[in-house]
Amino acid sequence: MKIAIAGYGNLGRGVESAVKHADDMELICVMTRRDPAGVTIQSEGVPVVPYSDLDKVAEEADVIILCGGSATDLPVMTPEIAAKCCVVDSFDTHANIPTHYANCDAAAKAAGTIAVISTGWDPGLFSISRLYANIALPNGQDYTFWGRGVSQGHSDAIRRIPGVIDARQYTVPVPEALERVRAGENPVLTTREKHTRECYVVAEEGADLAAIENAIVTMPNYFSDYDTTVTFITMEELKANHAGLPHGGSVIRTGTTGWNNEYGDTIEFSLNLDSNPYFTGSVLAACARAAFRMNQAGETGCRTLFDIPPALLSPETPEYLREHML
Repeated sequence: MKIAIAGYGNLGRGVESAVKHADDMELICVMTRRDPAGVTIQSEGVPVVPYSDLDKVAEEADVIILCGGSATDLPVMTPEIAAKCCVVDSFDTHANIPTHYANCDAAAKAAGTIAVISTGWDPGLFSISRLYANIALPNGQDYTFWGRGVSQGHSDAIRRIPGVIDARQYTVPVPEALERVRAGENPVLTTREKHTRECYVVAEEGADLAAIENAIVTMPNYFSDYDTTVTFITMEELKANHAGLPHGGSVIRTGTTGWNNEYGDTIEFSLNLDSNPYFTGSVLAACARAAFRMNQAGETGCRTLFDIPPALLSPETPEYLREHML
């Protein structure tokens, strides 16, 4: 499969690494909206081209993996690419997924392509876990805990505050809440009771630290509903102790089975990631494989991981999967 990457930030580098390790894939180019001359990638001999070359790249690529942001990039760019080539994205604004799906489905069906959207781990693998858990335990309750890990969106929100040079924000599950869920108590938990927020901030010299802290802890939709701690550190400390992008979390469903619901059951799917973008990139690459295979079979339109047979994601043959994994 000939793969192109659109966007070369943390996620783009993760996809590049995943393609390198996939024997059935070849990276043909990286597209960027920046000056290509200023973008250095790790794959030797692979060109970096402007995004304006989309039409040309779409003729050569089997799948374009789009590594832009969900806020403004993907709602526009995924349908745009789907109208020319098979595409995979990681759109993660949960409330807007139905609209994004409809837009991509229309574009892909009109062009005869496949668009796989909202893949990664949440939405993505966590979504599948929720579905399987609900199938097995229809009488139950879902819980999702994220972290401990860096939230890139929340970190960016802090960086937009005047006086802030850089920041890292960690989402941290509340241990007591996690223990109660795993014990099968089926608690009703508020947002504040499930997670805390830890913020490490590098401020400009002479900045009003109290004003910055207040702006963080009162920020609606990000921090105001959580117990939030703010720690000011130096740039050297940030680079030494917070350079990575770890993440993870757990999807848990507790429920009952039995004639009188007398048996308590718990299903849990957990991730512990050293690098969120590199792991997510690996999932996107697998979905590119599925997109290519579905399109080769004559399918068109938009898909999520709910719609993709698991075997299409694997480089192994169906015979191998039945023998070794079933």
